[in-house]
Amino acid sequence: MNWFSEILNVCRNLLQSYQIFSDTLDILLIAVVIYWLMSFVRRSNTANVLKGIVFLIAVLWLSKVLRLSVVSYLLGEAFSLGIIVVVVLFQPEIRRLLEQAGNTATLKSMFASRENRQMTEVAIAQTVLACIDMAKTKTGALIVFERNNDLDGYCKTGTLVNAEPAAELIKNIFFPNTPLHDGAMLVKNGRIHSAASMLPLSDNVNLSRELGMRHRAGIGISERTDAVVVIVSEESGAISVAVGGMLKRHLAPDTFEKILRNELLPKEEPKKNGLKKLFDKGGKKDAK
Repeated sequence: MNWFSEILNVCRNLLQSYQIFSDTLDILLIAVVIYWLMSFVRRSNTANVLKGIVFLIAVLWLSKVLRLSVVSYLLGEAFSLGIIVVVVLFQPEIRRLLEQAGNTATLKSMFASRENRQMTEVAIAQTVLACIDMAKTKTGALIVFERNNDLDGYCKTGTLVNAEPAAELIKNIFFPNTPLHDGAMLVKNGRIHSAASMLPLSDNVNLSRELGMRHRAGIGISERTDAVVVIVSEESGAISVAVGGMLKRHLAPDTFEKILRNELLPKEEPKKNGLKKLFDKGGKKDAK
């Protein structure tokens, strides 16, 4: 029972040294920082790299436990240089993290979910109207809707617009032979963030030869992020949507709008008032 009494003594000492205000505030701040970092990693698409780092740390610990001197030495030397490698690899993400740390808009976004939904609904409606008109005139278009993965790196390759979505504005951006026609228009939080942005092309060698650079760029960004991409063909006027590397082509207007709403708007369960719930229960009992 000596171990049990030692545990009790440790717990008693911890409770005696615990300061309610300062220690509680300390724990809350650490929890907020950890949550913020985890959210940033999830949005910035670096989770797989961090999983690899955690795996190497686990192997290093296991090699020390099993006394694998050669493996332990090699991994130890690798980790001594790993800090520099991590800084080089994550330079854009680290810079973005520091920028967000001083951005007051990040705090405001936590309380703007309902407003963002309304803005996204407007963006979807205006995009559908614009794409229907551009499909009739065979005007090529490439529109990217940001979701969880941050697209700031791609936004900076284009021209800042920062405007409320409107069908006439979208059609004007993609009007042929204008400065913003080439490249992609990026939509963030229901607003047109930038235009003429450069996107990576898809590495998929099995894509149809009928697909041009606009479609390959749309598929490419959907492979690397969770963005929803809208493409209007300049040759046929067909409307397509790319999600997760998959391309849905030749969409009818109703189907096109339904896909955007399903992908971009969070699902909301219909709320029932007390009387409706009561009648529903009564109907189910009568059915039984």
